[in-house]
This record gives sequence, C-alpha cells and structure tokens, in this order.
Amino acid sequence: MKKKIQITALMTGLLATNVVLAAEDILTGKVKLACEAILCLSTGSPPNECSPSLSEYFSIDFDDFSDTIKGRLDFLSLCPVSSQTPQMKSLVNAIANGAGRCDAASLNATLVTYTYTGGMGGMGEGCISSTKPAYCSAWEGHEYSTELKGGAHYVIDPPKTSYWPFGGSTGMGGMFGTTTTTKSCGHWVD
Repeated sequence: MKKKIQITALMTGLLATNVVLAAEDILTGKVKLACEAILCLSTGSPPNECSPSLSEYFSIDFDDFSDTIKGRLDFLSLCPVSSQTPQMKSLVNAIANGAGRCDAASLNATLVTYTYTGGMGGMGEGCISSTKPAYCSAWEGHEYSTELKGGAHYVIDPPKTSYWPFGGSTGMGGMFGTTTTTKSCGHWVD
C-alpha cells in the first residue's frame, strides 16, 4: 500500500510539473502576435480576433520596401514554429513577401504598364498586366495556405476604341487617312 501511494505521489508530481511547463509555454507579447499573424495571413477570411496581430504586422513599414519585407519576416520569425520545417519556413517567407501586396487594389496599382502610342506628346496608354507576381503565386499557392487559393482574379475590360479626329491614329503624320485602334485591357478584382 505504501508503494502504491509513493507511485501515485510521483505521478501526481510529474503531472504537476508538466502542467507548470505547459503554462510556461503559453505564448505572450510579440511572439504570440507573430504566431497569430502567421495563422491569420494563411486564411482567406481572417476573423476579428486577428486584428491585433494583423495591426502589428502591417505597422511594420519602412521607407525602403525591402526593409519593410525584412522587418515583417523578422517579426514572423519570432514564432517558435516559423522555421520548424522547410514548409513553415517557406510559408513565413511567402507571407512576408506577399501579404498586403496581392489584393486587387495593390495589383491594379503596381502592375500598370504603359505603351507608347506615338500620339502628340508621346503619351502612352496604360494596361494592367494579367500576370501575378511570383510572390503572390508563392503565397496564395502555398500548401499551408489553402484558403487563399486563387486570390484576386483578372477580368478583361470591354475593348476601347480610340480615334484621331484629324485622320490616322498617330497625330499629324496620319492626316491623310482615318484609322481607329482597338485595345483590350483588364483589371484585378477580389
């Protein structure tokens, strides 16, 4: 009977030690926010509980954007599991490079390209590229961010027809003929 009580006391002591250790392993502060940010930025629709961690993540903003990405990567790396496996390490890298840069508004602002139309003053017409940057594909297509699959998608706008009222489509040099040009562009939508 005495042995049984000793074994029970030993087991109770071990369990109590594990509970204390588990309590010490609870994440707090920036480490907690970093882990939450990884979870929140790996889903397509983060819940309201994500607000503190996302605010912390997006508040990291430097003049040089490469410093911003590095700062965000350093923040996410505070989470103990951020480099536990190659997949987690690549997810954290993909989030740091893609989160906040792959929504429709950001893509429409950054993927505009201009073509020289040869008109007066050499003004160009702008079109938004239909190819997502590699950092968006890496983030949205990551095996651990299943909710993000696809993200913003590209929509073709109705063709625009331009007409030079004096004949031709390139200004004075085309005065002796009439030409219209049609151009199709598109834009990103969430």
